[in-house]
Amino acid sequence: MNTDRRPLTLFMLFITFIPQALAQKHGNVPAAPPPSELSCNGVFISYVFNTRTKEYPRLRNATAQSWAFNSTVTVTNTGTVEVRAWKVFVGFQHKEILVSASGAVLDGTEDFPADVRNGTYLAGYPQTDLKTSIDTAGDLNQIQALIQLMGTQFGVKPPGVPMPKTIKLVIDGFKCPAPTSRSHLNIPFAFFFQRDPKHKVKRVKTKMMPRKSGDLSFTYDIIQAYESKYLAQVTLENGNPLGRLDQWNLTWEWMRGEFIYTMRGAYTHKMGAGDCILGKAAQFYQGLDFSQVMNCQKKPVIAYLPLERANDTKTGKLPYCCRNGTLLQTIMDPSQSKSIFQLEVFKLPPDMNRTALYPPERWKIIGILNPDYNCGAPIRVEPTEFPDPSGLPATTSAIATWQVVCNITKHTKTSSHCCVSFSAYYNSSVVPCNTCACGCSDDNVDATRNKNAPAMLLPSGAILVPFKNRTMKAVAWAKIKHFHVPRPLPCGDNCGVSVNCHLLSDYRNGWSVRITLFNWEKVNFANWFAAFQMKRSGRGFEKAYSFNGTLFKNLNHTIFLQGVPGMNYLVGEMNGTNPRVNPPVPGKQQSVDILHEETHARAQHR
Repeated sequence: MNTDRRPLTLFMLFITFIPQALAQKHGNVPAAPPPSELSCNGVFISYVFNTRTKEYPRLRNATAQSWAFNSTVTVTNTGTVEVRAWKVFVGFQHKEILVSASGAVLDGTEDFPADVRNGTYLAGYPQTDLKTSIDTAGDLNQIQALIQLMGTQFGVKPPGVPMPKTIKLVIDGFKCPAPTSRSHLNIPFAFFFQRDPKHKVKRVKTKMMPRKSGDLSFTYDIIQAYESKYLAQVTLENGNPLGRLDQWNLTWEWMRGEFIYTMRGAYTHKMGAGDCILGKAAQFYQGLDFSQVMNCQKKPVIAYLPLERANDTKTGKLPYCCRNGTLLQTIMDPSQSKSIFQLEVFKLPPDMNRTALYPPERWKIIGILNPDYNCGAPIRVEPTEFPDPSGLPATTSAIATWQVVCNITKHTKTSSHCCVSFSAYYNSSVVPCNTCACGCSDDNVDATRNKNAPAMLLPSGAILVPFKNRTMKAVAWAKIKHFHVPRPLPCGDNCGVSVNCHLLSDYRNGWSVRITLFNWEKVNFANWFAAFQMKRSGRGFEKAYSFNGTLFKNLNHTIFLQGVPGMNYLVGEMNGTNPRVNPPVPGKQQSVDILHEETHARAQHR
């Protein structure tokens, strides 16, 4: 019997195809990866431009028209080594303003909306590590991170595609090649990063990342953990040899609805449970006494405790706390280069278990006349060990530890906080600080002042009075000396602290200089110091009078000056004897330094 079975075969194939098609439609079967990813042995990063919508206002000028865009960055570990604390750099180039980035956080102090026209760093959150396919049986949820970007870009209208200029993997031990694909239908912009065979991997005993050094570092230790809350200890450590912090204020962002119940060693500027009562916290913790809650803000501002609270049994009684917000550098006093505070943190669902622990993100710290710090994302490190509180020769470990490293950076939008003026025994004029040396905002510039005019030379007495009281002296001095008087007159330096360097004497084998510090702020600076870098003549430093002076040759021949006991306070500006007549008087400290100089070095200076 000759029966044709082809219809049955076709029917069976059709039955087999239907479940596969439905599975792909509902997302149960992942899409096939591109060929370049299949051949990658390292880390594969792709950038896919998804959609774009014209924004208001609608303009005819194409370069000024804004477009709302949506794109996806995919980071996949296709190698044999786990990628820890991954971070990527996306080199935007179309005046992009980033509004959100799910699956990552901005690595720095920027907040949304963020101007990323010059590129930005994205760090993984909450998936900070990417495991290998070998250890996870190819589970994409563990080896791959998806970042959904939303923002605004300018000037590229359809059919143009506004792609970034470059993408980089910011991890040690990987080489950065050229893009492997840019015209594929699904992967318009892709990079393959392979491990550098010359890179030596440091062997560590644990799976945690090694601790890093920086100008300033934070350690976030979980020392007690419960289902609904935990106790954390935050340690600030100054690692810069010359930088310091005065009256610091720290802020971060809670990413999972946490709130601060109590705190020791520090406090928040805003206290109260208003945000909790009107939010999810009050719905979940119905029996909690919210009158005792310290802060419920998503971005709390935390400040130091004053010295008089050091022995307070409720808010103080912690080592390294309550120092008026001063962090000195280790070369000045290692015991005062650290500060500690503790906080009790309540969590919200779905993190209601002892192991659901997440640190706050987007750390930022500022102070009075201090450097600008750029802080990275929290990195999980080996738990901190503490001496056993019972006094036994044993140690206890934190439950979990994260480290945040901050480095001093020079932003284009910020300026210095101090400046230097110069004078000499052979010249009757003082060269003041430069115009707008510490910045000039539109608020302190009027029609009678010019931000671009050079500073006017001053008589010696004028350096002792505030800038707003110098105008008459400067103009009168210019007329006496026949100097040019710019119109309009220049702006001031706007510096909180200034230093006058006066050449006091000049002799055969050396010279002496008088250093005067002026504090134009209303704030007193305790344990002040000043550092002067003299690459050629600094090695001839002999002695400082009135101050303690030390030469550090390994710091480019920097002379470090600090006040002796009784003169270690640089007081703030005070009113004159008669405020109606006399101008304010700045806080002042003065010293004379003696420097010896070789004959050939002296000839170079001449």
